[in-house]
Amino acid sequence: MRVSVFIATSVDGFIAREDDALDWLPVAGGEPHGYDEFISTVDTIVIGRKTFETVLTYETWPYEHTPVVVLSTQLTTVMVPEGAVLEVMAGAPSEIVARLGARGVKHIYVDGGKTIRGFLAAGLIQRLTITRVPILLGSGIPLFGVLPHDIRLEHLATQSYASGLVKTEYRVVP
Repeated sequence: MRVSVFIATSVDGFIAREDDALDWLPVAGGEPHGYDEFISTVDTIVIGRKTFETVLTYETWPYEHTPVVVLSTQLTTVMVPEGAVLEVMAGAPSEIVARLGARGVKHIYVDGGKTIRGFLAAGLIQRLTITRVPILLGSGIPLFGVLPHDIRLEHLATQSYASGLVKTEYRVVP
């Protein structure tokens, strides 16, 4: 099974403002930067509860009919947006991956800072695609934080775009 991350950060490494606001991100539907090609390979998206709550504020459900797993030990009922395929799971990242693998899932997209950090620490992510947005926020929610050990990365590719976005792809070295 393949487990990947595809995420945008500010140049100083933040994925959201301290209040979870994403108003600094480029407008959806702007310059293509590989997301559509990436998401077409994904069987299931795994996100944390806070990321799910942020996504619920969007005008439309961004994941179309791709199944989404929300990780939470707190949610008991979930408002399922129209057209969404959604379920709530709890457990360690390795348990989540095992459950999804048993269902035949081949490619998981992991999103949300805490969720990404947990899957990285568990050694489950094979590929990271990080797109730097040309802005310095100065503070916010960092993509990376304290890890239990170094995680070595192999650089695969970097592409820059006219808008100033810079996308870098890494393979996590086992």
